[in-house]
Amino acid sequence: MIIRSASFITSSAKISQLPPPDLPEYAFIGRSNVGKSSLLNMLAGRKGLAKISGSPGKTQTINHFLINESWYLVDLPGYGYARVSQKMRGEWDRLFTTYVTKRESLVSLFVLIDARHEPMAADLEFMERLALNGVPFVRVFTKTDKVSAAEAGKNRALHDRAMLDRWESLPPSFVTSAAKGTGRDELLDYIRENMKYFKREK
Repeated sequence: MIIRSASFITSSAKISQLPPPDLPEYAFIGRSNVGKSSLLNMLAGRKGLAKISGSPGKTQTINHFLINESWYLVDLPGYGYARVSQKMRGEWDRLFTTYVTKRESLVSLFVLIDARHEPMAADLEFMERLALNGVPFVRVFTKTDKVSAAEAGKNRALHDRAMLDRWESLPPSFVTSAAKGTGRDELLDYIRENMKYFKREK
């Protein structure tokens, strides 16, 4: 898939503020500081499209970016560590849960996992929660340029093993590096191939 245009559309703090569900949406989420904004910018081919911050928990709304005038990249608030109040975390959780379980135009959720680390309980528990709610998702291992290929491969194998202790099969997985552009074509091809699952509301 060739990206011809990419533009920010809106930030939504409430479900009522979301754009109409008339285009397919592909949403990205992960623990704070997993490299989500960098990955979104790499996919869109636009530096600065999604704002990058060194402060965990920077994304606090659901952000829609229109790609090729035909589909949305959606940037979701991270889960896990964030320097915010318990009340704010609860609001984010309700916003996220409503979006991923009720949004008619959400085709797939991309769960970002830091390839530098062994399996983390927060990631495993989050994906189990998605499965229990029937939310289609894929795994995206990020920051593979920050470790050796052997280390990244070992951590992915440990992640697979941890999931297969409780899962019958693994979700689709991608290996990426925003710095090197690794995985960009594979992710965009996956998005293109899954367009057929979008059902336009009548």
